[in-house]
This record gives sequence, C-alpha cells and structure tokens, in this order.
Amino acid sequence: MKKNSCPLDLRGTGYCASFNFRRTARAVTRLYDMALEASGIRSTQFAILVGIAKNQPVSIGTLADVLVIDSTTLTRSLRLLKKERLITISERAAMRRRFLTITAKGERTLQRSLPPWRKAHERFVATIGSKYWVELRSELERLAHVAIDLEKPENETPALAPSSS
Repeated sequence: MKKNSCPLDLRGTGYCASFNFRRTARAVTRLYDMALEASGIRSTQFAILVGIAKNQPVSIGTLADVLVIDSTTLTRSLRLLKKERLITISERAAMRRRFLTITAKGERTLQRSLPPWRKAHERFVATIGSKYWVELRSELERLAHVAIDLEKPENETPALAPSSS
C-alpha cells in the first residue's frame, strides 16, 4: 500500500459534497455529451437551449436562476450560442435586462438533439431504476435549495429539515 507523501491532514476530504457532486456531474455530463455529439451541441448547451425554449422570452438573470449558474459563466455560453445563431439576445430593455429567445436554427438543433438525449436519458433511468430516479431527482432539487440557502448570511438561513428518506 502506497503511503501518502503529503504532510497535510486530508482526512474526510473524500466525503466533500462539492467533490462528490462535481465528480458525479462530470461523469453524467460525459454520458450525455457522447449521446449528443452527432447533434453538434454539448449537454451544457442543450440545457441552456431547453431553459430558453421553455421560458422564452427569458431574461439572462432568470435563466441563470433556473439553471443555478452565475451570470458571468452563462453569458460566456450565451455568446457562443448567439455566434452559432441558435439564440437571439435582445438589446437592454426594461430595468436594463436583456431577453433570450431561441432562433429557428436553434429549434432545429434542439429538435435534432432530442432523440439522442431521450435515448441516453431512458437508458440512464432504466439502469438506475425509475422509482429511484424520481426520488433522487427530488433529493437533488432539495439539496440545490439547501446549497442556495447556505450562500446567504447565517442569520438569513432557515433551519434545515432532514430528508424524509
């Protein structure tokens, strides 16, 4: 057995929520990216296009909230989607907000990506079990809200209820 040569006390770091969520997210993202490869978009772009299509016209800030992504990161991704003519970004409107809509080309791209996405998703759910997926998805949603609440100062954070699972 190899002895750790690092002088730091790293006990417990393998249980880090961020490490484990990011590791899982990268693996799942890779699965969906492989499925979407022929459609010409990545799973991150797919998620953004779906978010826009479901909520359009949608402000950048609202989409950032829906996707739980910071506006700066989202803006970089939106620039590429605009350059590819998959979306339009309005000029600043009311309250200095800009709105996003999906273009006809974006709709065609999204339409082309839906069958491989559905196939990958159905395979994933079938593998882990439909009931488990529904429960896990609910728990992931709860944990996202917990993390968002924990970003607030301690005096504004509500008491956290344990999961009923």
